[in-house]
Amino acid sequence: MTWYTQLLPVVGICMLSACSTTDVSMYAKEKPALDLKQYFNGTVDAWGMFQDRKGNVVKRFKVVIQCSWQGDTGTLDEDFTYSDGSTQKRVWTIRKKPNGQYIGTAADVVGEAVGITSGNALRWKYVLALPVDGTVYHVNFEDWMILMDDHVMLNRAEMSKFGFKLGEVTLSFSKRP
Repeated sequence: MTWYTQLLPVVGICMLSACSTTDVSMYAKEKPALDLKQYFNGTVDAWGMFQDRKGNVVKRFKVVIQCSWQGDTGTLDEDFTYSDGSTQKRVWTIRKKPNGQYIGTAADVVGEAVGITSGNALRWKYVLALPVDGTVYHVNFEDWMILMDDHVMLNRAEMSKFGFKLGEVTLSFSKRP
């Protein structure tokens, strides 16, 4: 056997381990505990940016989110304003399930978003139908939301397609008193 044939299984294992994601349960003891029904209730403002895979800031935006809950079903009515003056609307319907699990839908989400909370964190995964220059692409999103205190939450989302990273979205949420 040649040296590169022996190295191939090691490289394969390394590549597979790079694809694994952090388990949300590692945040179980972190405080304050994230309760989506409590945080996303009332008006929440957010500021964000999209960076391409090289780290270049491609878009900046502000979001005003009107949030309400009826039992275990929440509505997050999001109004985006981009730095170029364009606007967008997304309305999420979120259902709370047992054990910190959430299911979400929106008009531009393919199927359902699936999330789980633990401690101060939410891991949220979904496929977004993203229009770019007249073509709609189905892009995978993996969001990590971390509650910093009762008013501030940070969000980092990685966008990918066919396992290749396309870019990242970073958001800072601020809950109005």
